[in-house]
Amino acid sequence: MGIVINLEDEKKDKGKEALENLLELVQDDLDKVNQKILLKMQSPVALISQLAGHLIASGGKRLRPMLTLAASRLCGYEGDRHIQLATCVEFIHSATLLHDDVVDKSDLRRGEDTANAIWGNKASVLVGDFLFSRSFELMVEDGSLEVLRILSSASSIIAEGEVMQLVTANDTDTTEHAYMEVICAKTAALFAAACEIGGVIAERPKSECQALMSYGQNLGIIFQLIDDVLDYSAEQKTLGKSVGDDFQEGKITLPIVLAFRRGTDEEREFWKRTMEDLDQKDGDLEYAIELMEKHNALTDTIERARHYGKIACDALAIFPDTQHRKALTGIIEFCINRAY
Repeated sequence: MGIVINLEDEKKDKGKEALENLLELVQDDLDKVNQKILLKMQSPVALISQLAGHLIASGGKRLRPMLTLAASRLCGYEGDRHIQLATCVEFIHSATLLHDDVVDKSDLRRGEDTANAIWGNKASVLVGDFLFSRSFELMVEDGSLEVLRILSSASSIIAEGEVMQLVTANDTDTTEHAYMEVICAKTAALFAAACEIGGVIAERPKSECQALMSYGQNLGIIFQLIDDVLDYSAEQKTLGKSVGDDFQEGKITLPIVLAFRRGTDEEREFWKRTMEDLDQKDGDLEYAIELMEKHNALTDTIERARHYGKIACDALAIFPDTQHRKALTGIIEFCINRAY
């Protein structure tokens, strides 16, 4: 069982249109990124190419590299360094996905079997390490110490975020502040870096680079907030994932934090049993969703996303009102409207 947050179909269409607009603007560059990805994931060790190819071909939207491409063009960049760096961003993202699926014991991603479900955990972790290493090779080839600093720092922060999430797992005392620290690290850091490097290679002023970083960070927060809503939505089925995966793992996300804080003593005991002790019975997921609806936990999480959306939009105001700025602004609504 899951819920669908009722909103006009028109919002869905607007979100889809925003993604299509961005894709149209960066399509030529993205084709070159895809070629670079195929080239750089090759290895004389056949399993590496097979496993990495399976992940990369599994239907991702390439949102993060598209942000690098669009941010670069927004800043007037006319060279080709952004192709290699967008590839680097995608490799970092792909490496984290391989590791995440092992940690989360996931069997499906985007409707396809995960790499760990096919080749096992050991191979997935090691190929994730290969992709991380390949991304650092690409950074060094670019030759910019500032780009290396931004992307290597983001890689470290992502790892810290994953460890923080492990620490807060199954802990119903997790605060909203602690939750936000986790998602700022494990998700938003790469969004921020992907955008900031576009300004760096275009040699734009520090204020513009910081604006791009702010846009990316807030967009990443939105993306993760909506991901956490989707885990309790019937829409999740369209993403090829089971409803309630986070619940079954005892993962403490914002909808859980809000429902727990707003609940009665009896309801909080339910959350402790199901999330801390992982003592889950038939009907518990349905009841969990019922409690989230009762306490507006899902709709308020979406409202939080809208708040960060306004911040992301304001960050772009420093740039001229070009097609690329319009497209990046539209992606804010795309990320939010994934919930509907």
